[in-house]
Amino acid sequence: MILGTKERIRAYTENGWWGTETLHDLFLRNVANSQNALAVVDPPNRSEIAGGQPQRLTYGELQQAVDRLAAVLIEHGIGKDDIIAVQLPNIVELVVVYLAAARIGAIVSPFPAQYREFELEQLVTFVQAKTFITIARIGKHQHASMVVDLRSMLPTLSSILVFGEDVPAGTISLDEHMNKNYDTLMLADYIQRNEVDANDVFTICWTSGTEGTPKGVPRNHNEWLMVGMAMMDAATLDPGCNILNPFPLVNMAGIGGMMMSWLLTGGKLVQHHPLSLPTFLQQISTEAVNFTVAPPALLNMLLQNESLLANADISTIKTLGSGSSPLSPWMVKTWQEKYSIYIVNFFGSNEGTTLISGPNEIPDPEQRAQYFPRFGDKDYAWPARISSRMQTKLVDLQTGDIITAPGKPGELLIKGAAIFAGYYQADHLTKKAFDSEGYYRTGDVFEIAAKQDGNLCYYHYIGRCKDIIIRGGFNISPEEIEMLIQGHPKISDVAVIGFPDDVLGECICACVVPRPGEQVTLEELVVFLRDRKIAAYKLPERLEILETLPRNAVGKVLKYELREQHK
Repeated sequence: MILGTKERIRAYTENGWWGTETLHDLFLRNVANSQNALAVVDPPNRSEIAGGQPQRLTYGELQQAVDRLAAVLIEHGIGKDDIIAVQLPNIVELVVVYLAAARIGAIVSPFPAQYREFELEQLVTFVQAKTFITIARIGKHQHASMVVDLRSMLPTLSSILVFGEDVPAGTISLDEHMNKNYDTLMLADYIQRNEVDANDVFTICWTSGTEGTPKGVPRNHNEWLMVGMAMMDAATLDPGCNILNPFPLVNMAGIGGMMMSWLLTGGKLVQHHPLSLPTFLQQISTEAVNFTVAPPALLNMLLQNESLLANADISTIKTLGSGSSPLSPWMVKTWQEKYSIYIVNFFGSNEGTTLISGPNEIPDPEQRAQYFPRFGDKDYAWPARISSRMQTKLVDLQTGDIITAPGKPGELLIKGAAIFAGYYQADHLTKKAFDSEGYYRTGDVFEIAAKQDGNLCYYHYIGRCKDIIIRGGFNISPEEIEMLIQGHPKISDVAVIGFPDDVLGECICACVVPRPGEQVTLEELVVFLRDRKIAAYKLPERLEILETLPRNAVGKVLKYELREQHK
């Protein structure tokens, strides 16, 4: 299934941005180079997550598992361009599913482990998935039985394939079938007759859905490899490096940042699930991890609790990736100066938005926390290869005029080798998502930031278009206030939202989660912010104390839920 236009494919190929190598081609190259080296490793707590003992597969063993699953899929009528719904935790089997699908040209539509009947019925039906791959249980929830109970509501499913023991009636045991001998000639013949193109769709992932119904985002092999290349360059990953993946392998962060980087470097992929700090630190040490990612709040917390780091061996870590919310300049600087670990600031989306600020692009750690290189601007050259394989522009939020002067907020628009071609089976949404020149409207507000020498080479993130709070005619970035409140010693988590006001239009509400045993008042929070010398119109008028912030499967705060609660 090729969704991009012939003109786009031809232009990107002629420019040298896209090639003909598929993800499976890349995997086979790693197998040839590192047959006996470890390729993928289960979380040590696998038995709690999904049952069974943790697996550690070499590249040769992983290739055998991939071919066996590919043969099972073909035997059950699943082949090129068929859509496979997948719901698995971060275990070895999920990597096997992706690679087996790439082998035969099937399309993976992965769902977060947290999805339940409502989301599955809606989305599996929408993409007309032909089979559903899951495991008997994830945690304490019986996922396979849930899908069986939904079977009558999912008319396109021809089969339910289940890993693990005690699979329910009405499903096919993958463990049993993959332990049987398979017809190698049949598999080879099928692949020869059904050639996979690097421009074929490989996945249909789902937008976070923080403001509405999730949208399907198809991405082909080439588009995914561009994201992996960007992460590899920014994090200065070496061949054969060890990568620890704590993100769900269902979207841009997990697939693009982790799995694609692993395929491109040919090292070891260490799976982690769910996010557990003791297990995370243990894996860094025992697996000699060179690169991993973590939310800003976790990186801040580790620096504020030196006893945790004192008992952990992080000596093999070279770079740490972080993003999804603004980074603290203090945090990025402290990791670099105290532990010689570079923090890579990344900003992306399932649609392919890819801005990455690494030590080669911005050596100064405090600047790296606040700015992104102006990738895609012909006037500036950067070490990361992705910078010359995209085009970007800022447009005025009201007029749509292109912004070239510093300090003026505008929406970031991008087109290039990492951007998707359009939403799946949703032409009306695709039309709204792109402008007349083919630029994707990110919905993110940036401004051009000027260096002291007058060089306009940086972008500075302001916030989401929909998250901008307009109070008395002033545009206020919730992220800016959140970053300040995160430094309050009594607060562990925060989200800032706007609420309606008859006089000012909107006012500010801070939703905070206090640290254990602490109490926070609005008055002391305002004093804390005033001491930071921020403008008075940015001070919150209300404070909501919560036990936890609502988040989606990839960790983003669900601000629409907070706004609904506030109502």
